[in-house]
Amino acid sequence: MKTGGYTGVIIFEGLNSESKIDFQKLLGKIQGCRVDKISDKAGVGVLVEGELVARYFKKHDFYRFLEELKVDWQKILSKKLLPDYAVLVIARETMYIIEVKSQQVDDSVYEELMLCDFKRKQYLKLVAPLGLKVEYVYVLSDWFKKPEYKDVLDYIHSVNCHYKFNELPLAWLGLPTKKA
Repeated sequence: MKTGGYTGVIIFEGLNSESKIDFQKLLGKIQGCRVDKISDKAGVGVLVEGELVARYFKKHDFYRFLEELKVDWQKILSKKLLPDYAVLVIARETMYIIEVKSQQVDDSVYEELMLCDFKRKQYLKLVAPLGLKVEYVYVLSDWFKKPEYKDVLDYIHSVNCHYKFNELPLAWLGLPTKKA
């Protein structure tokens, strides 16, 4: 794994195990970017050249963020959804839900990918009281380039969700890219 600091892309090299991806470390490797705890707030801040541009949350940190802003998720959803990563890009007022999927054998992930519309709508309900938008994106390994995934990939786009292969462009997230 490395960051493509010169191209403004986070590259998930060797994407073969979701548990090995440390998105916070990847963000921290971007030149001019620092990832730090923000006093008593949930998650961590993403600072570019000293300016807070985003907040990053992993799994349960997302719900600590909601609690911090007095959003009672249990009055909105019947069950917690735990995002791999959530990034609130402040300037865009958008919460990016990022799910990393890698495969080496066939299993039920095909059906799991089809849940993106439902999950995006659930996250949207959670952040609606905050006036935030939601973008739901998969970062997929090359496994999903196989022809048998074409229909599900088409479906992902048809329901206003997104996917990228092995990388996530900073500009797509609305984060500043490295200055030349």
